[in-house]
Amino acid sequence: MSKILTITLNPAVDLATSITHVVAGPKLYCDTPRTDPGGGGVNVARAIHRLGGDVLALVAVGGAMGERLLQLLTAEGVPVDPVQAGGETRQSFAVTDTSTGEQFRFSVPGEEMSEADGARLLDAIVSAAPRDGYVVLSGGVTPGLGDDFPQKVLAALTPSRSKLVVDTSKTALEHLLTSPSDPVHLLRLDQREAEQSAGHRMESLNDSYTFAEALIARGVAEIVVGGRGGEGSILVTGQQRFFCRAPEVPMVSKIGAGDAFTGALTLALSQGQPLGQALRWGVAAASATVQTEGTALFKAEDVTALLDRCALREDTSL
Repeated sequence: MSKILTITLNPAVDLATSITHVVAGPKLYCDTPRTDPGGGGVNVARAIHRLGGDVLALVAVGGAMGERLLQLLTAEGVPVDPVQAGGETRQSFAVTDTSTGEQFRFSVPGEEMSEADGARLLDAIVSAAPRDGYVVLSGGVTPGLGDDFPQKVLAALTPSRSKLVVDTSKTALEHLLTSPSDPVHLLRLDQREAEQSAGHRMESLNDSYTFAEALIARGVAEIVVGGRGGEGSILVTGQQRFFCRAPEVPMVSKIGAGDAFTGALTLALSQGQPLGQALRWGVAAASATVQTEGTALFKAEDVTALLDRCALREDTSL
């Protein structure tokens, strides 16, 4: 059984292309697109696999596009546990304007799932969950499953003692932050999400620390990881605060950087590495990914090369 299970409720087949200039009106003739398997948990699994980790990607799929997604994952050698749920798997589309470097990203919602789909997914998650291992729920929650689906996953994992890592968004994240049940093992959110929840800007590192510690005190998570954009990321527990500064690298595309971070971080934790070192791996993987084009992820050797440039410190001051 794999040591890490990733869950993708709303995957996508990702298309990425470029054009000299994006303008409204005329037909735009783009460059040859690249196609990648996408969605939060899918990219987390791809990242773990590229770093040599033992991972299984549980993916909700449907229709011809779902079959295409599975083909793309198989081509990369990522072990997959497909669960037929909902309708047609969605697509996402990204276009880079090469004259400005701006990136335009389009994502359509997944088709609504039924109560039966949700039950089928929970059964599959329980069957595949590694005992005393890590389960990563990453990406959006498909319409129909309910904003409390992450809490349902957490409850279902109790017998296996799996550690649940959550990196979700929108109303599912809001529900997790405002109506916690038992704490998840680790919650990751970016700076924009933290600011929206807190109702104010995270101007300083201390602002991010304070927000994370409040989530832990309210029982949302045991560990909170927060992004601070290009500055780096924090990791906070009830007793420790870490900050890892991101190295300066050329930014080509931000797509998949957060998922690469979560994958590398989770792999390091599953290997028993210290919390601070796991944070460094996450920052290195994200930094390596932003240097790649479109929907491409990092190369493993680039992550390793960046690791020593990720400056880690433990902050003790309140």
